[in-house]
Amino acid sequence: MNYLAQNSTSLGNQISGLGKLGFEGGSAASAPDVFTAILSTSIGLMTMIAGIWFMFVFITGAISIISSGGEKGKYEAAQKKITTGLTGLVVVVAAIFLVDFVGWIIGIDLLNIAGLINLIGVK
Repeated sequence: MNYLAQNSTSLGNQISGLGKLGFEGGSAASAPDVFTAILSTSIGLMTMIAGIWFMFVFITGAISIISSGGEKGKYEAAQKKITTGLTGLVVVVAAIFLVDFVGWIIGIDLLNIAGLINLIGVK
């Protein structure tokens, strides 16, 4: 009995992806650069989203403080919301600087993914 996975099937031409990840018009040697661009864009986008989220939390916390009407519980809840948002933003920004600092200490640029891939010799 032959299973489907046991039969060899010709795929014809080489399979390629679409857009930048398909390396159309390029070579596989540019893969580290493409990966670096995607990762860098993702990190930048997530940092911007964290900043926008902080502004949202800060504004809603400020509105809550204004609308607390002097009630201690509502005021403390709004103050905690602002503190939590600020702490989250500091953690996101500090994480980037921490990774860069650790890379500086060990002598490897950890934020340069293409350089790391070329350093370990992935072909």
